[in-house]
Amino acid sequence: MEFTAGTSQCLSEAQFVGLGQYRHKVFVETLGWDVPTRAGLELDQFDRPDTIYVLARNHGKLVGVARLLPTLRPYLLDEVFPHLMGDARPPKSAEVWELSRFAAVGCQSRVPSGHLSTTALELLRAVQDCALRQGASRLIMVTALGVERLLRNAGYCVYRAGPPQVVDGQPVLACWIELQPSK
Repeated sequence: MEFTAGTSQCLSEAQFVGLGQYRHKVFVETLGWDVPTRAGLELDQFDRPDTIYVLARNHGKLVGVARLLPTLRPYLLDEVFPHLMGDARPPKSAEVWELSRFAAVGCQSRVPSGHLSTTALELLRAVQDCALRQGASRLIMVTALGVERLLRNAGYCVYRAGPPQVVDGQPVLACWIELQPSK
């Protein structure tokens, strides 16, 4: 598996268009999210020049994407889902980055129930390494309830930032991921 990380200026035009198309396929076509799209690309107000993307390719085929946002600027949890923090305020720190638009589908072999695919695990490791290079010690993310368990099963130190809530008919939560350097 090959990984590429960088801002939109660091990615080639083909890579950036490919990630927008991949996100459209996963989040709009497959999951049915009602999110901004244009010309078959899923991009929103958080896809800015300081956004860092991590792309996973297997034999040249895009099989995973992730987005990292600094919490010192506007980000998804802070702007759209602050209620998921419970009584706490969304973080604003150079040491906390938001992980969003994480998807790893496209070259899956059979995955045991309750476990992340190899692709998702490798992408998450690449995201963690990228975030650590940015000075992050923790990630915060909005995710489906079951992902919390999957991350724990994969050995990550994950804990809730607030109680789960139903958003658009789905139970979601904000959770912290403590970062640890890869071995």
